[in-house]
Amino acid sequence: MFGHPKGLFYLAFTEAWERFSYYGMISLLVLYMVGQLLLPGHVENVAGFGGFRHALESVFGPLSTQQLASQIFGLYAGFVYFTPVLGGWIADRWIGQRNAVVLGAVSMAGGHVAMAFDHSFLLALLLLIVGSGLLKGNISAQVGALYPKDDEARRTRGFVIFSTAINFGAVVGPLVCGFLGERYGWHIGFGLAAILMLAGLATYLSGYRYLPAKVERKMLAAAPMTRSDWTTVAALAAVMGIAILQSIAYYQLANVLPVWLGQHADLNVAGFQIPIPWYASIDPLFSMISVPPLFALWRWQSNRSGSEPSELGKIGIGAAICAAANLVLVVAIIAAGNGRVLWVWPLLYCALQGVGFIYYWPTLLALVSRCAPAKINATMMGICFLVLFIANNFIGWIGTFYERLGPLAFWTLHAAIAAAGTVLILLFGKALWRVLEPRATQVLRPAAMTEEVER
Repeated sequence: MFGHPKGLFYLAFTEAWERFSYYGMISLLVLYMVGQLLLPGHVENVAGFGGFRHALESVFGPLSTQQLASQIFGLYAGFVYFTPVLGGWIADRWIGQRNAVVLGAVSMAGGHVAMAFDHSFLLALLLLIVGSGLLKGNISAQVGALYPKDDEARRTRGFVIFSTAINFGAVVGPLVCGFLGERYGWHIGFGLAAILMLAGLATYLSGYRYLPAKVERKMLAAAPMTRSDWTTVAALAAVMGIAILQSIAYYQLANVLPVWLGQHADLNVAGFQIPIPWYASIDPLFSMISVPPLFALWRWQSNRSGSEPSELGKIGIGAAICAAANLVLVVAIIAAGNGRVLWVWPLLYCALQGVGFIYYWPTLLALVSRCAPAKINATMMGICFLVLFIANNFIGWIGTFYERLGPLAFWTLHAAIAAAGTVLILLFGKALWRVLEPRATQVLRPAAMTEEVER
């Protein structure tokens, strides 16, 4: 189909449905917890919640409703990026990628169904985490396996199609599920997410015969790690550590932002009340539409000065944009005084976050893929996604200080966290670049062509 294997389109549509359901659900999650689930009369009905809350409070101290919601969101969003490491290992060793994706889709569909009932909330999160672990990395591996090893150009275009499906789901999911959940009841939104996940499973099964059962991974006959290799690993680890900072400043838009919007934003536009979950669609939308202008900008910079910004430079610029996004909210809060912040300011915040994300995250993946030693290249790519695991756990913890700090100090703190990433790149970028800059003899790593850009 259009010069690509048929299996690609089954995988792309499966991923579009899965991302539609995932982002639709996550746009409602914090609002649902704060507005209903964790309130008296509901929280008592959640199976196992007493013990779960006791475990959290034994670590973090007493938690209010908003603080508890923030911690739960951080843990959930964090482990969604941790379990794919285990899911890939299970698929490689035992059940194969095709079976892993089916089991993952079934688990996620069950999780979305369970989310429609207060009683099974914790079970729902567990099923979604397990399902994401089995599905997320393995479906990406199948995309790469559809093409011959020497067909890198077509494989790259295939991943562009696949990533477009991801972004489509990320934009549309919150618009549809968010609108239904906020206007007609939380469980209507979660129920639609379950239906969409089942549609993804049906799509995958309908193309089952076109998909590789197991992706064979032949170990590279790489030489033992040298001192230079370990220096490169250390430099990459430092860059990943810096990227955690802007990731914290970025991902708070899915955690505390919906709560802040409900409390302090005027979302009325000519008599229409903008549903809060719709703001979750803005940053992936701007991540998509900013790509052609950014490519044009980088070409112009290259023609003017002989080179576009380096990978480290782009990561630093991404951090600065994330800082600027948070400063937009700071300025808006100061300008509003005791009134509500007009809807356009959080829209600008989300738009800038989308541009900042596309500046730093795909660049980080490309940097790790290019530089990581061949012997541990795939392992380093997996470790790279742990940046998001760490960042999301931090945003859950930092989100517990929102009520104590107040909105002005809270968003100022996040601007400072992202700005710290830019400062660290400015301070240590030259030293890191001496280790990581491309060399004429460097061989392109396979992962550079096959990694999915995921948010």
